[in-house]
Amino acid sequence: MSVPFSGAASVAGIGATEFSKESGRSELQLSAEATLAALTDAGLSPGDVDGLVTFTMDNTAEIALARELGMGELRFFSRISYGGGAACATLQQAAMAVATGMADVVVCYRGFNERSGQRFGQVQNWAAGQSNTNGLDNAWSYPSGLSTPAATVAMQARRYMHEYGATSRDFGAVAVADRRHASTNPAAWFHGKPITIEDHQSSRMIADPLRLLDCCQESDGAVAIVVTSTERARDLAAGAVPVLAAAQGSARDQFVMTSYYRDDIGIPEMGVVGRQLWAQSGLGPADIDTAVLYDHFTPYVLMQLEELGFCGPGEAPGFVADGAIELGGRLPVNTHGGQLGEAYIHGMNGINEAVRQLRGTSVNQVEGAAHVVVTAGTGVPTSGLVLGRDG
Repeated sequence: MSVPFSGAASVAGIGATEFSKESGRSELQLSAEATLAALTDAGLSPGDVDGLVTFTMDNTAEIALARELGMGELRFFSRISYGGGAACATLQQAAMAVATGMADVVVCYRGFNERSGQRFGQVQNWAAGQSNTNGLDNAWSYPSGLSTPAATVAMQARRYMHEYGATSRDFGAVAVADRRHASTNPAAWFHGKPITIEDHQSSRMIADPLRLLDCCQESDGAVAIVVTSTERARDLAAGAVPVLAAAQGSARDQFVMTSYYRDDIGIPEMGVVGRQLWAQSGLGPADIDTAVLYDHFTPYVLMQLEELGFCGPGEAPGFVADGAIELGGRLPVNTHGGQLGEAYIHGMNGINEAVRQLRGTSVNQVEGAAHVVVTAGTGVPTSGLVLGRDG
């Protein structure tokens, strides 16, 4: 028997800790705080939860979170691979569990001390020595100096510039937009600290052509999201934000951050996700009012606009010109400030912002926002969502 998916499940609650550079708490405590905040937002209690979803990279076990918060029996638990590429897929798993009756209330969570603890932006020697195929893949690139995320992305950014004539200033337009949005968001690390394109151009080089202001933050914090049936969510405290589409994607000859051995060394995996999102939801780029695009590095935002069909190949630099992705532009992007401006919580904080836009409670509200597209990590197998306003 087929089970209708689009719109069957909804986000009923969102929560987060403060975003910092040194939380002073364990990752388990951060996740517990965010989960309690999300349940409170929904008007639910830990005893209502029967499902949990997180990343394979998360250090907090589902059973530990359940014990600490006094949850009862869990009927569903799942973990998604590929780092930030998992963000939207956590909601996909939760929504599928709810739509099929495998669980009634699922919490998606992600918590880490990524600044005060393990810093993802630095060289990780273990990545090339792990006893799996990813370790074997990394063993080819690490000896060449491609041993940080910025270094691996720099290769694709340079190719994009070569193919389409894009410039560092085009990348900078993304950073300026994100920081402008963050500057009016009290929850953002860079609240009150907008930048100009000149600030971007004068920031130090990290991995040519990527400058410091092309790179996302390292943050401590946690985010949690409650998913239940749309019918049930309508009767809860915060109402329903339906999941209209949810998809994962991996392209041909896919690697983790080093997919250099195919004709298109961009991010075609996001194209795989985008085609599913539009097919499931019955919507298209013209129907989207605002977007939350994973912005661990600015060039990937331009590539995502193209892969998702907001513009053609090589047209993103023109698309983002003159404030088009800022509040009031043709497609406001990352109205919370993104991972460049608010915090880097592996993209989960962006999902919360999409929910706020559809509730009408964002600090940078897009008037009449009815449909939001959200993406997860790029350069890796990834995922995406289309969320809608109920009714």
